Amino acid sequence: MASRAQRVSEEDVAPVIEMRGIVKRFPGVVANAGIDLQVEKGEIRAILGENGAGKTTLMNILYGLYQPDEGTILLRGKPVAITSPRVAIALGIGMVHQHFMLVPPLTVVENVLLGTPSSRGPLLDLEQGKRRIRELSERYGLKVDPCARVEQLSVGEQQRVEIIKALYRGVDILILDEPTAVLTPQETRELFQVLRSLRSAGQTILFISHKLSEVMTISDRVTVLRQGRVVGTLPTSETDERKLARMMVDRDVLFELEKPPGEPGPVVLEVQDLRVRDDRGLEAVRGLSLTVYAGQIFGVAGVDGNGQAELVEAITGLRRAHGGRILLQGQDITNWSPRQCHLRGVAHIPQDRQVRGLVMDMSVAENLVLDCYFLPPFSRGWRFYPREVRNRAREAIATYDIRCPSPTVRARLLSGGNQQKVVLARAMSRRPALLVAMQPTRGLDVGATEYVHRRLLEEKARGCAILLVSTELDEIMALSDVIGVMYEGRMMGVLPRREADIQRIGLMMAGREPSAA
Repeated sequence: MASRAQRVSEEDVAPVIEMRGIVKRFPGVVANAGIDLQVEKGEIRAILGENGAGKTTLMNILYGLYQPDEGTILLRGKPVAITSPRVAIALGIGMVHQHFMLVPPLTVVENVLLGTPSSRGPLLDLEQGKRRIRELSERYGLKVDPCARVEQLSVGEQQRVEIIKALYRGVDILILDEPTAVLTPQETRELFQVLRSLRSAGQTILFISHKLSEVMTISDRVTVLRQGRVVGTLPTSETDERKLARMMVDRDVLFELEKPPGEPGPVVLEVQDLRVRDDRGLEAVRGLSLTVYAGQIFGVAGVDGNGQAELVEAITGLRRAHGGRILLQGQDITNWSPRQCHLRGVAHIPQDRQVRGLVMDMSVAENLVLDCYFLPPFSRGWRFYPREVRNRAREAIATYDIRCPSPTVRARLLSGGNQQKVVLARAMSRRPALLVAMQPTRGLDVGATEYVHRRLLEEKARGCAILLVSTELDEIMALSDVIGVMYEGRMMGVLPRREADIQRIGLMMAGREPSAA
């Protein structure tokens, strides 16, 4: 009897999660190099580190998506073998991934119910699921239509579905990998309220975020990883953003970059009364006009899903406009193909590097020439020159600090930050007249974000016109010369940066006219 009481006592005081000596290797990369991690019940633990530090790999091991090459996992004091996500969920572990784990052709409710028990046996109880999703949506401010197909949703709406999936299962250990990347500040605050209530109820949260301000706001303790190893774990109350950034990247990070001086040049991009439909045939861009000059960054702010994606796709040739005009240096390029736009001097950094930015199973070298493989020196007539492709890749790897074992490594095996550097290198190396950058730092750590911002400012100094679309207000405020705010497909107003402030832009994002601010 005493032995049983002793076992109960040990289980009560043991860390809810203990990972010992975790090692995970991929071809040419050691993602986790002997990581030890202890997490107490009822705490919010932040996991920090630059892209490629091994954070997501470690959490994927805890969730059963990967198996460790070495090491053990204890859950509530007992060794466990987490061989799959199904096993993890049965053990009370849920995960919201940075890159979505959804089935695009299925509806929201079907995605949420997949893998959950049903009162109707082998059939999904869709009506009960819809009711529950609406309850969660209302409670947590995660507005989403349960009947909508995931492939028709914006990136922000898809992220909300992922959060709802985790909340629906009622797990007591929740892993969140960049959960606020596409949420508004208000939605982020509401999510944090949910996390605090979960913590009060004794649940445990593992919170991966590159936003240091969020880590300081929501976490109890912070564990910092660098190059697959734990650098340190410390109480959040005993640190600050600059110290954490230095631990992450092993150097001081500039949070505010100096903008290059200079006056804007001639008009490069002119959008006149543009109208664009979304995938459902609804008008997503409604008579929008804007002008971007050479040597200027025009920032487009707004809550995700207000027509920004359709605007960018129309400008870059990925979606047809059904009204209005797009002029590039005075030439009408409305409804040109992506290749025509590219050859005319338009470069594009898409919002999702893994869907639109890269072919994940192609090599770094191949990805770097996706937009120009048909041009000299890579091709002449029917002849293709792989040596020139490799030479181009070596030059880009050095110039853009792409950290990879070789130009032949598949893009899939790079960290998120290095994947983004491949996209940047391809877009910028041809010295475009217009650079359209949508969410260029989404999911990137503070060091990679600083790098991307520095490159954008260098392009501006060169005289490139930049259309920057971002849901990150801090990014828009830091980089833009002029700020426009989109709401329901319209431009609510355009302000010089010196006249803009967070409160005024926030009101415009909610549909208030500038004068109402």
